[in-house]
Amino acid sequence: MDNGASSYRRFLDGDDYGMEELIRDYKDGLVLYLNSYLNDFSSAEDCVQDTFIKLAVKKPKYRGGSSFKTWLYTIGRNTALSYLRKRKRKNDILIDECRMIAAEADLERDYLKEERKITVRKAIRRLKTEYQQVLYLTYFEEFSYAEAAEVMKKSGKQIENLLYNARKALRSELEKDGDSYEEL
Repeated sequence: MDNGASSYRRFLDGDDYGMEELIRDYKDGLVLYLNSYLNDFSSAEDCVQDTFIKLAVKKPKYRGGSSFKTWLYTIGRNTALSYLRKRKRKNDILIDECRMIAAEADLERDYLKEERKITVRKAIRRLKTEYQQVLYLTYFEEFSYAEAAEVMKKSGKQIENLLYNARKALRSELEKDGDSYEEL
């Protein structure tokens, strides 16, 4: 048996100093090795700590099929791989949560937008017919002033004036209901 195996055997027999020897002899090399997997020195140190905790708590059996160092580094590597899998799942969950939050925000924004449209349409229905028509054509149908003028059989200047007065009347209607619509 090499030195690590004898230290581990002593630890299993109740000598805590055996574990201290293992940590002292193998910790630094194991950290460097696991850092090559994780590319994060802090995470490598955490995995090394977890590896030695596994030895201390679970007390796996060393069968001697390979050197003690090989056996220990295999446990460390498996610990690091488990860490990577957990981190990937957490990242996947975080990405999914971000997507869900963004989708919820989009739904909420769309809902509020639709509610605002309903409020504005109700207020428009209370306006004079000409105001309703010019607002409907320019805002909801996105007609240009020239197109709206052609449909309503008015001049471009008349549409501008009509639209100005219609916005003013709409703003007044919305304020009566306690709403405001800054985009008008």
